[in-house]
Amino acid sequence: MSKLTKIELPLQNLMLVERNHLSDERGFFVRLFCANELGIAGWTKPIQQINFTHTKHKGSVRGLHFQNNPFSEMKMVTCLQGSVFDVAVDLRPESETFLHWHGEILSLANKRSLIIPEGFAHGFQALDDDCELLYFHSEPYDQPSEEGILFDDQKIGISWPIEITEVSKRDKSHHPLDSNFKGVICK
Repeated sequence: MSKLTKIELPLQNLMLVERNHLSDERGFFVRLFCANELGIAGWTKPIQQINFTHTKHKGSVRGLHFQNNPFSEMKMVTCLQGSVFDVAVDLRPESETFLHWHGEILSLANKRSLIIPEGFAHGFQALDDDCELLYFHSEPYDQPSEEGILFDDQKIGISWPIEITEVSKRDKSHHPLDSNFKGVICK
């Protein structure tokens, strides 16, 4: 019996995973990763890197980040504490949903993860103080391949659910998309 349920989302290949959990008076048990089970949700590569992030303040936004070839990556994002509005933006020029975005609330309570395919930008907004996220990556971080999109880019038009309280200097420095942006070509 599978320990997860796959939910297809409006953007091509973007998946939400709901984990079934076992619980009793001591707490709960949840399987975070199983290659066999996650294969049905589109996770097809080995994990190359795992990152953990803590965001102190409600309203803070991180992102929108992505890596270009040859380091374009799949990500699986899970919230371990608090709740976040997690956003993926389709940057694949051949996709029917090119430059469209989708957001999902991830939290400890709902035990959901977002599986973000190659060719997407990713970011999130903390909906609580002291949010913690765990990221699985299919490629290692490669600084020369990294890029970002401005979190409030009008061409994308993300509707962040609450007032934005903090954004890093680095994330504020990303430029808005212009007519020269051709998208992200995946391997």
